Amino acid sequence: MRVLLFTGKGGVGKTSVSAATALQSSRLGHRTMVLSTDAAHSLSDSFDIELGDEPQNN
Repeated sequence: MRVLLFTGKGGVGKTSVSAATALQSSRLGHRTMVLSTDAAHSLSDSFDIELGDEPQNN
C-alpha cells in the first residue's frame, strides 16, 4: 500500500494535483481512494460528482 499526502498553503493546487494523481492511479488499475479533510467541496468539483461519507466505485 502507498499513501500520498498533498500538503501546503491554500491555493497552491493540492486538490487539482491529488485529483489528477488519483485519476491516473485508477486508470493504471490500482485500487485508489482519494479523500479530503477540507470543508470546501472542491474535490467533488474536480471530479464533477457528488462525494459522500461512504466509499464509491465509479
